[in-house]
Amino acid sequence: MAKVFGIVGYSGSGKTTLTEQLIAHFAVAGLSVNAIKHSHHDLELEPPSKDSARFRSAGAGEVLVASPYRYAIVHELRGGAEPTLAEQVARLTPADLTLVEGFKREAIPKLEVWRAATGKPPLYPTDADIVAIASDALLETALPVLDLNNITAIATFIADHLKLTDHADR
Repeated sequence: MAKVFGIVGYSGSGKTTLTEQLIAHFAVAGLSVNAIKHSHHDLELEPPSKDSARFRSAGAGEVLVASPYRYAIVHELRGGAEPTLAEQVARLTPADLTLVEGFKREAIPKLEVWRAATGKPPLYPTDADIVAIASDALLETALPVLDLNNITAIATFIADHLKLTDHADR
């Protein structure tokens, strides 16, 4: 699989904000970056009255919506199995790095975003694929604990862990 790195944690921990900041950091550093976001909710990109939603309701297996600025493909599973993370990554244009938010059960290297304020226990004691923690608190662990507010340090850790080249801090 391509160079894939996961960002995991509980809702409200700051995963999306961190992922967004990491994407910007790596893009400025000259790396091509893809992102995959896993959701447990139904994915509705357009209201049911819009054309593409109507095509899907009529039975289209996939609908591609295109404009001069971007395109999106919506694939209906229609009761089929959810594709694996590897299958999802394979659908993307190759990139230097694919950041994955969610998919916490996948066997990929992951950074846990943990805040005491969530009131939830850390995930790292029960997930051997978590290789570091980004937090606003001190934790007693053998894993590296990175300052959640230090994007450069977190990006450097990820780049070193994945052996990415062309990282701006090199």
